[in-house]
Parts: sequence; C-alpha cells; structure tokens
Amino acid sequence: MELNKAFRLSHDLLGPTLNSETIKKLMLSEVDVNINFIGQKRAQHALEFGLDMNMTGYNLFVMGEPATGRHTLIDNHLKQVAKIKSTPHEWCYVNNFDDTRTPNYIRLAAGEGKQFIAKIESFIDDLLDTFPSVFDNPSFQRKKRVIEREFNDKYEKALEQVESKALENGLVLFEETGVVSFAPVVQGKPLTDAEFSQLKEEQRQQFYVRISELEVFLNEKLLELPQWKREASEKQRKLSKETIENALRPLLKDLEHTYAADIGVIRYFKEMHDTLVELVQEWLADEADEEKNKEDVDVRQVLEDQLIPNVLNVRTSGDGAPIVYEPNPSFQNIFGRIEYSSVQGSVYTSYRMIRAGALHKANGGYLLIEADKLMQQPAVWESLKLALKSQEIKMETPTGEANIVNASSLTPQAIPMDIKVILMGSRELYYLMQEYDNEFNELFRVLADFEHFIPLNDKVQFGFVQKIKQYASEHHLEISADAVEELFKFSFRQASHQHKLSARFADVLELLSESQFYAKRDGDTEIHQNHVIKSLEGKQYRTGQISESFLEDIQEGQILIDTCGYQVGKLNGLTVLEIGDTVFGTPARISATVYAGSNGVVDIEREVELGKAIHSKGVMLLSGYLGSKYAQDFSLCFSANIALEQSYGHIDGDSASLGEVCALISAITHIPLNQSIAITGSINQHGQVQSIGGVNEKIEGFFKLCLARKLTGEQGVIIPKTNCINLVLSTEVINAVEAGQFHIYAVDEVDDALTILTDKQAGVLSSRGRYPRDSVNGIAAQRLQRIADIVNGEDGE
Repeated sequence: MELNKAFRLSHDLLGPTLNSETIKKLMLSEVDVNINFIGQKRAQHALEFGLDMNMTGYNLFVMGEPATGRHTLIDNHLKQVAKIKSTPHEWCYVNNFDDTRTPNYIRLAAGEGKQFIAKIESFIDDLLDTFPSVFDNPSFQRKKRVIEREFNDKYEKALEQVESKALENGLVLFEETGVVSFAPVVQGKPLTDAEFSQLKEEQRQQFYVRISELEVFLNEKLLELPQWKREASEKQRKLSKETIENALRPLLKDLEHTYAADIGVIRYFKEMHDTLVELVQEWLADEADEEKNKEDVDVRQVLEDQLIPNVLNVRTSGDGAPIVYEPNPSFQNIFGRIEYSSVQGSVYTSYRMIRAGALHKANGGYLLIEADKLMQQPAVWESLKLALKSQEIKMETPTGEANIVNASSLTPQAIPMDIKVILMGSRELYYLMQEYDNEFNELFRVLADFEHFIPLNDKVQFGFVQKIKQYASEHHLEISADAVEELFKFSFRQASHQHKLSARFADVLELLSESQFYAKRDGDTEIHQNHVIKSLEGKQYRTGQISESFLEDIQEGQILIDTCGYQVGKLNGLTVLEIGDTVFGTPARISATVYAGSNGVVDIEREVELGKAIHSKGVMLLSGYLGSKYAQDFSLCFSANIALEQSYGHIDGDSASLGEVCALISAITHIPLNQSIAITGSINQHGQVQSIGGVNEKIEGFFKLCLARKLTGEQGVIIPKTNCINLVLSTEVINAVEAGQFHIYAVDEVDDALTILTDKQAGVLSSRGRYPRDSVNGIAAQRLQRIADIVNGEDGE
C-alpha cells in the first residue's frame, strides 16, 4: 500500500473550486436584463456579422446541440437587432380583373392594410347607397323614356300603315300581348270565329287571301323590329353606363385622392373601373331586378368577393423587423396555401382564399427553422433555396400533392422577398449539408458555432448568476447563494470539467424549477442548497431503476465482481451505459489467459462480433505495446485471450485497454491483481495512459458497489492523470476520499497502474536493457521469452 500513496489524489482535487463569497456578492447585484449570452463569443460575433450583412447569400446556420440555449440566445439577440430596424411593408393580394387566376400583389406601408380594407368596405357601402337609387334621377328617367318612345314611335308607325291597308281590304288589326292578328269586317263589324264560319266558302277564301297578303305586308314593315330593339337596348345600356360612370367618378376620385402617393393602389383602382361598371349593371341596375333573383344572392358579398383586398401580414408601425419561428416547416406553413370551398358541387377558390406562410410573415425580417425538420421535407428545402436565390415568394403546388378535381387553380404574382433565414442544426448535419449540397455554402455563408462548454471566468460567472436571477425574477422565485453554488457544481458536472461550464443552460433552469418543488414541500419560500441536492437525488431516483438493477445483480452474485482480495488475470474494468437520458457507470470484469502458442492476443469480443472498431483497435494495440516493452531480444510469440466477462451487447471505446494490458501481464507473470481497485484508461503502443470519457460516472458506479458492500479503506479507482481536470465527483465520494475510506489514483503509464494493482515495483529498464529480475516487468520479460522458446522448440527441458 505504501507504493500507492504517490499516485493518490487529494480530496480537494476531485471537484471544481468555487469562491462562496464571490457568489454571495454577485447575488446582491441588480438584475441586468441586457445579458443575453453566457460566453459564446464566437457565436455572438458570427450572429452580429451575419445579421448586419445585407448582401444576398449571407443567411446563417446556427450550429449547436438542443438545450444549449441557442434558440433563446438567438431570439434575445434578434429582438435587440430587430427593434431598431424599420417596420417592413405589408403585402396584400387583390383581384386581377383581366385574369382572375393570377392575383396581383400591392405593397402597403406598415399599418395601412386594415385601413385599406376599411376604405374599400366604406366604398362598397357608398356603392350600395348610390345604386340603384341613382337610376331614380329624373334626368335618367327622362332619357330612358325618350329611348323607349323612339322605339315605340317606330313600332306604332309601322302598325298604322298595316292597319290602314287592312281597313282598305275589309279587315281590322288586333294587338294583344305583343301578338298581331287580323279579323274580317262585314257591315262595319268585326266577325267572330263563329260568324266567320257562317260565311260562304268563296267569301272565306277571299278573306284568307287578304289576311295572307296583310301578314306578308306586316312582316315587311316589322322586318327591322329586332334592329330597333337592339338599338334601343344599346342606347339604354349606354345611358346606364354613363349614369353609372358619372355616379362612380366622385366615389373613385375620393379613393384615388387618399392613395395618390401609392402607384400600386392607384393602378388597382383604374383596373377596377370597368369591372365595377359591370357589377353595378349586373346586380344594382333597374333591369337586374327582374333578371336576377336577388333574394338568393347577397349583393354585398358579391362585391366584397371582387373588391376587398386580402392582406397577408398585418404590421404595426414601430414594431421593427418581424421574427418568425416555424416549428413545423411543411410546404404550406413556409410558402402559404390556397384554400378551396365547394359551391354547388364544384371546388372554387379566389384571391381572398390565399393564406400567408412563414415567408410572408417574416418578409423584411428573420425566419428561424430547425434544420433537421427542414431536411425531412426535400421539396420544401429545394423550394426554399429557389426562393432565396430569386428573392421571390412563389406560391406553387408542391410536387406530388394530389390535384383537386374540378378546381380552378391560382398562380398568384410572386412577392419580392427580403428575409434573413436562420437554420438551427447539429454539427453533423452542417457538415453533411456542406458535403452533399453544392448550393448550401452559397446561400448559408455564416456559421454561428455554439460551443458545448464555456470556459469559466469572471464575466461568465457574472453572466451565469445574472441569468439565474433573471429566471428567478420572471417566475417569482427566491434563491439563496448556496443554491446557486450547487447549480454551478451541476453545470461543471454536466461539462465534466473543473474549469468549464456546460452550455446546456436549459438544464440548469430545469433543475432550478424542480428545486422549487422541494422548497415548497419543505415549507420554505427560498430555494437553498439542500433543495437543489434533493432535486438531483429525486431525478436520479426516478431514472435509476436500471442502474440499481445492475447493482442488485452484482450484490446477488449474478454478475461476478470482486471488491477485495487478489486474483491472477482478472481485474475490474469500468464501463458507462447510456440508456435514454440515464447515464451511469458500472464495473465489468476483465479477464485474460495466456498459453504457449502463436495466435497472439485474441479479442473474444471482436471474434463474436460484439466488439466495435474502437474497442478492437484498443486491443490490437496491446501486441504492439508488449513487443516494444519486452521483446527487443527475442521474437514475441504467445497466445492470449482477452474478454469483457458477462457482456451480452455491443462494446465500443478503448477505455478498457489499460485494464486489459494489466490483466494480460498478470496472466503472463502469474502475479495477482488487487480486486478492490477498479481501473479505466486508454493506452498507446508506448504504454502512455490516455484520457477517457465518463470518468465521474465510472468512479461513482464502482463507489456505489463498494459502499453497498461496506468500504474497507483499500478500495479505489485508477484513472488517467490527464482526466484529473474532468473530475467533478459527488460530495459523498469526496467525503469518503477525505476520510481515507476510498481512493482515486492517477497514473501516467502502464507501469504506474501495475505498481498499484500488484503492490510490486513495475521495474525500470537498466542501461544494459534489462529489467530487475523480481520486478513485474522483469518477470513478464522472462515469462514471454520462455513461452517463445517453447513455441519455437528451443526450450531445453
């Protein structure tokens, strides 16, 4: 045990050092609402650059993992930038009176959309008040009667000529309901049908001839009657149109005067003129009363469907640039949609049924989209790239969408686009898009890289406390300085670093909220350190069923792990299991056997295809290390099997290679290893110990087992010395180390680990190239040479 003391770590090296007095002073400072970033200088600089660059293609890709606060930080930063920018225009679609399938857009100043609609609605009210009452004007009625009289005079004159000729032929003319007929006259009296039938045949034949001749004469005189009717109708329509235009002129003039400075609106009014005349003639003229059953038609609705503009995005002057986050970037949610309604079995749509998408809402501002969700819909991504290149928002039917039968489709005029698109995605997705999409770099030239970890300094420490105070203030929470200190420790643990905080600040706020629950349960109005600890313990208990099951299996002997005594070729390695949001460490026995042969080191996990590439690489390094260490004067020739016992799933990572080489050397030398000490670490071919991941979970996993079996004061864990900076252990482990009941050993080389595990000097190579005979390395070299001699037939015995 005396040999081990040189490698033991003091308890004050097992976690970060915080100044409690500094935290107390920071807690007394006023809440600074302007602090949006904690660290992340690189990302902040990229955001400032990208948002100020107005050239095409300088859209942003925000690289970072979820829960790092990237969305909140971006949103807060955008709000500061957006509020100082001018409020963009409003866009609305209006009826294209020349082609209703291609609605036109009008650009309006912020806040004018609703006013524009109100003006058109007021104009429709004026139309309904003006028509059809304008046709009751005496002047119009007089001109209308003149046209009717002209027609009637022509008609009466023609009938008079026919009637005169009829009298000359002994006939009289009758006109009833527009039908002209003739009757014979005898002795100055028209004959009835009965009287006519009493006449002689000869007389009747004479009257038939005369009537036939008069009918021919009548047709000749009324030959131009259709033309007279057309001329009268044309004059009537012309009169009606002139009357409508004269009545519309002052109404339109008022509108044009209001929007004299807006060319687009003035053009709309001019294009509206002819259609207005037609609508009034069809629905609000005197003649329409008889031709149309207006009881079944809402005339106001007809006018609104033709005239009311469809405002896509309502702005308020002074709001600044819009910030839109689209959580579900489907085609319709991004580019808008055209709705349809059923009218008498047919599907119908119009410009008023166009609905805005995220691009319309964000036009003139910023659009935030989750990149992974966007990539799941290739049609949206391709269309978005086209929109960014063309700087236009086109509403099209997405490829593959079923066409609606009997539907009249629309092709709205493309709206000019001025949007800064911000994609948020992972590091892997960013590089994948760079590699496989040639247009990606052209359109997203600015990368905002959010770091996973934030180096701790005075500014970051101040920002961390300020963000906690901001959150507490917003949610009406009271929090003590010792609770904030515990939140710092939690963030250090999340980062697995003594000098860096985790960028997943959302997890800190989540822990703060959960701590409030325990504070309320204890009847405290203020959150203290013990409440934060209870919150952590509560979450560990809720998610700890699997880890407890492993511990129970070891306790029951289902999984063979020894925590005391010495054994040859066996030792306790450490693994980390990550299942869902649960991460925990658990020991696993590493065993090795050695015998005469020439197979070299056989990795059983690899042979049965349970060991993945990095694990297999770690095992293959062992042969290189053994050959370099011991076989300089003879050929390395032996057979060995290495296994991670009772592992029934895939294994990856090379953190077991230090334990594997120690187990292998124990099997070679027959020197037993201390089973009360677990080991983790990676090695290279020169025997140097390299850093591994999950060091805290691994140590605590073995500590829990030792605690369950009672601490003996000899138990501990060997870790790479380079991992000391990653130690953020629980208070329970630190207290046990301080009391001498548990030990953490930090090693640089394989020899250091062998010294600790065997309680023997590993042995240093002499100037003659020999290890001390009784050292671990000396015994290993002798044993390997003997096995090589046996295999090569050189053993004399």
